[in-house]
Amino acid sequence: MKFKSSNPVYHLVYWFFVLTILTLVFGQKWANGVAAFYFISLLTPIVLGTSYFFNYHLVPNFLLKKKHFRFTLYTLYTIIVSLYLESIVLMYAYVYLGQYSFHPLAPNASDTILLAVILYLLVIMGSILLMLKQIKEKQLLIEMLNKENEKVVAGVLELKVKRKVLKIPFNDIIYIESLSDYIQVHTLTDQLSCKEKISHVVTRLPASFLRIHRSYIVNTQKVTSAALSGVNLGKNVLPVGRSYKAIVKEQLLYKSSKFLIVLAASHC
Repeated sequence: MKFKSSNPVYHLVYWFFVLTILTLVFGQKWANGVAAFYFISLLTPIVLGTSYFFNYHLVPNFLLKKKHFRFTLYTLYTIIVSLYLESIVLMYAYVYLGQYSFHPLAPNASDTILLAVILYLLVIMGSILLMLKQIKEKQLLIEMLNKENEKVVAGVLELKVKRKVLKIPFNDIIYIESLSDYIQVHTLTDQLSCKEKISHVVTRLPASFLRIHRSYIVNTQKVTSAALSGVNLGKNVLPVGRSYKAIVKEQLLYKSSKFLIVLAASHC
């Protein structure tokens, strides 16, 4: 499974791994797995809150915006509050479970401070892993945007037609049709046939082109109306494939409805 930093599964797997490993390690050390699980379960929510507040509030709002003084100050406040909450939790466990004595809990239950330190070290490690993953995702996004810009700048689709390389402007293309082992490009003035796979052509087109069927790619700028049953391109109505209905709904129907709402509001 490929995890994204925004994928909840990524976070669930990480924290489940942390909880399991710490329970096994401290449970074996204390010879009391139940006590270890209890202490870790009590401390983990505080550590979780600290981790996500740091990663999703302090880092994007202060560190990435180069507000270093505020980032340092608020990070210090976060650590103080977090440690204070942990001390309350440990005191609760000390009073309620141990009846004012650590000895009934486990032979080395006083190592809960060490447990808290390790949890914070895991927060730091998790933060580093998360930041590295986010940086990688942003780099992939930048690469994708650069490729998209290259397509837009080129402004033409190059195809080999009758042993000649033709440059067809994107704005002239209405739709592209796949016919057996070749494709047919329908433009404003002509129809051009080329022996090439439609799956290869779609990768060389900008985002204004959308594949609505295993046999059709449309220029969304030429679409006059759209429905889940078919897309209207003036004189031509092309069917929407079953597996493409979701993307048509998102890319054509949803965007066009938003445009109509904005247009209607502008005339009020």
